[in-house]
Amino acid sequence: MASHKDMSDTAVAIEDEVEENSVENAAKLAPKLIYEIIRRDGEEELSRTTRSLIWSGIAAGIMISFSVVGEAIFRTYLPDTPSRYLVENLGYALGFLIVILSRMQLFTENTITTVLPIIHGPTLHRLGRLGRVWVLVLGANVIGAFLVASLYVFTPALPDDLTPALLELSRHAMGFTPTEAFFRASPAGVLIAAIVWMLPQAENVAFFVIIVFTWLIAAGDFTHIVAGSVEMAYLLVQGEMGVTTALGSFFLPVLAGNIIGGTAIFSIMAYGQVKDEMSGPPHL
Repeated sequence: MASHKDMSDTAVAIEDEVEENSVENAAKLAPKLIYEIIRRDGEEELSRTTRSLIWSGIAAGIMISFSVVGEAIFRTYLPDTPSRYLVENLGYALGFLIVILSRMQLFTENTITTVLPIIHGPTLHRLGRLGRVWVLVLGANVIGAFLVASLYVFTPALPDDLTPALLELSRHAMGFTPTEAFFRASPAGVLIAAIVWMLPQAENVAFFVIIVFTWLIAAGDFTHIVAGSVEMAYLLVQGEMGVTTALGSFFLPVLAGNIIGGTAIFSIMAYGQVKDEMSGPPHL
């Protein structure tokens, strides 16, 4: 029969082993494993069917509109005080929460997720699949944005009280010069990529991570291609903006800025911190 001392030693050994495993598991989450999780997600995205990408992208374009609606609700019903700006921008997080937690296809997420497989093992085939995903998802996001903007303009889906705030927000978003729109889009691309990078180790607090970083995009007055496309479409379908102006002053500069922020800046930095550790096959 085991002595009390032996049982005590065994309990201590088990406790030490559990503690050691906990430390190892925590260590594995940074940064090599995070990179590998996102890279494998990217491989899956690159292999998704055209139909799946289009429908998911349209859904994301529709649901991201709740970021604009959320801001408009706060702006409409909160007292006009100096602090209202900071509070109303919390509404911007609503659409992103729906889209990201539902794992819908949002173009700016793909500027890091689908790029890491290319950086990891560049081939013409993978590059072609990347182009296919980007074109399909961005196009579907814009279609969704126009569908929901038309709904808001031509039906009583939203109360009339929100119309002044929606117009004000949309006009402001479209009011930047092309240069301003481009440079304000780069931080937004970095912040969305940062959300993607943090989510694998922040599952229990994903809700708060998304809120904080998307609030920062709105509060910092940065520009986002998909949420901004809802505002662009809202003005276009009412004839307040021409197509040429929308493309030249907003869409193309913001698209370029988001891509540079999410891909050229964040993805390369993410790869740079793990490339020396990627000589062997990663272990999940």
